[in-house]
Amino acid sequence: MAETGYTLPVWVAAAARSALGQLLGESFVAQPMLRLDPQGDPRADGVDGAEPFLQRPVPVEAAALLAPGRALAMARCEAGEGLDLTRGLRVWVELSWLDPPPLPQDDWLQLEAGEGAGVHAASGALCHSAFARRLLECNLRPHVPAGQGVRLRLTLPRGRALAERTSNAAFGVVDGLALIGTQAEVQRSAAPDQLAAVRAELERRAARTGGCPDLVLVIGENGLDLAAQLGLSPALLLKAGNWLGPALVAAAEQGVRRLLLFGYQGKLIKLAGGIFHTHHHLADGRREVLTALAALQGIPAPQLAALHAAASVESALAELEQWDAAAAEGLRARVAAAVEERSAAYLARYGQQAMAVGAVLFDRQRLICARGPLGVQLLEAFQD
Repeated sequence: MAETGYTLPVWVAAAARSALGQLLGESFVAQPMLRLDPQGDPRADGVDGAEPFLQRPVPVEAAALLAPGRALAMARCEAGEGLDLTRGLRVWVELSWLDPPPLPQDDWLQLEAGEGAGVHAASGALCHSAFARRLLECNLRPHVPAGQGVRLRLTLPRGRALAERTSNAAFGVVDGLALIGTQAEVQRSAAPDQLAAVRAELERRAARTGGCPDLVLVIGENGLDLAAQLGLSPALLLKAGNWLGPALVAAAEQGVRRLLLFGYQGKLIKLAGGIFHTHHHLADGRREVLTALAALQGIPAPQLAALHAAASVESALAELEQWDAAAAEGLRARVAAAVEERSAAYLARYGQQAMAVGAVLFDRQRLICARGPLGVQLLEAFQD
């Protein structure tokens, strides 16, 4: 296994593959081989001289047939070195044949949330990323008999308690951990190796024909998922960790000329206060930044005190909106503009004034809530 370990979707896929093996009458394999690069046609692996897909063994602890057409398997998350929320988390996957079999227009793979698996509050559907579904599809589809389909039910026994330590609820995900992630291997947003990975990717893009003049620097998995939904090309997206200042400088050094910062307002507001390493263990100051910007906007003292006393940026702005919606909208716009201004000043300190930085912020409902002056232009240009 890679030293960095694997993200939650990989362990779900491993357990699902083992459960499927039980449905098919296969002997239990403690380390099933998984494809971790879910692109292309999973049925074309090695066919007609095609290059076989890279496969790796992923441990599974147990699998058993519960009844005809119904099986259960369990894997235990290992995220590699360093702290990680999912370390040691047991992942239970129950797989069963669809009865009746799916029609041609139906989904052959149906996903359900069991205890501890996060769901969208609005729909009750299992919260999962496009990567997680593709990973399941490419590892299950080649083995599912033609005309048949499977139902996958995910259970994370500790998921509900662990979710309380995440920002899932801030994005409308309740009851457990979301099955998100955009790659197989864990990336550590606060560790220096995450910054090294960003730099390496920027160098790779800069070496391409035409270089890398445009970039969308996305903060967090929710931002990455939302950016794709908004029509921003995956070729422009690069996920950043907490080393945002050095990442900005590295982008400018590699020839990026237009960069859009896209992230949650509760995170990007730190940049408006000149905090360019955003991990909460190093610095916070969000309430102070928000209150100072509100004072510059002329918001009265009682409301300033309420902003400073609020539990979060989100709740502070929500309370301000109840008092004066126009004032809240103006404050959000001021935050976005300040992010752009402080980013430009940060770059100037390192002699990188040529790169234009725009900012677009979204809220807990995953809706864009603010755009800086440059952010408006860049979002429109990059969506086109």
